[in-house]
Amino acid sequence: MTPFLIRKSSFEDCDLIFDLYQTVSRIEGGLARRQSEISKNYVENFTQKAIQNGAQFVAVDSQTNKIVGEIHCYCLEPAVFAHVLTELTIAVSPHYQGLGIGKQLFETLLKYVTTERKDILRVELIARESNGKAIRLYEKLGFRIEGRFENRIRNAQGFEADIPMAWLNPNFF
Repeated sequence: MTPFLIRKSSFEDCDLIFDLYQTVSRIEGGLARRQSEISKNYVENFTQKAIQNGAQFVAVDSQTNKIVGEIHCYCLEPAVFAHVLTELTIAVSPHYQGLGIGKQLFETLLKYVTTERKDILRVELIARESNGKAIRLYEKLGFRIEGRFENRIRNAQGFEADIPMAWLNPNFF
C-alpha cells in the first residue's frame, strides 16, 4: 500500500486537483460532471468557496507528491444556510481506490467540523442511487438518507434517483 498524507488544501493545489478531477471524470459515474465540464475555473471556484467558508482536504501520495484524493464542501450564501456545509464532492484517483483514502478524507472532514466548525450543524451530500457502495460508506460514517430525487440523474442507461443524505454535528452550538 502506498503511504499517503491527508492535509488541508490550499489555492496552490488547484492545478493538481484539476488533474485529479480530469482523471476521475473519465469514469462513468465517477463524478456528476463529464470530463468536458471540468475546467480550471470550476476547480478554482469550488476551492475558493471551500477555503473561505467551508472545508477542503486532499490526499497526497507521499512518494510522488501527486494529489490522489480530494473532498470539499462549503456554505451557501443566504444566511439561513450558514449552519450547513453542502455541495460536498469527493474524488479519488481510480488507481488509489479501495485503499481507504475516501473514508479517511471523510473522517478528516467530519473531525474538522466536530472540533473546529461547531457553528456547522449539517453536512450534506447527494449520492447516485446506483452507487450503493458509497451510500453504505456514508451511512457507516453517520450520514442518514433523507429522501429521493426521482429521475434526477440522466446517464447512458436512462434515469436514476439521487439520494440526499446528511450528517449532524454532535458538537453544534
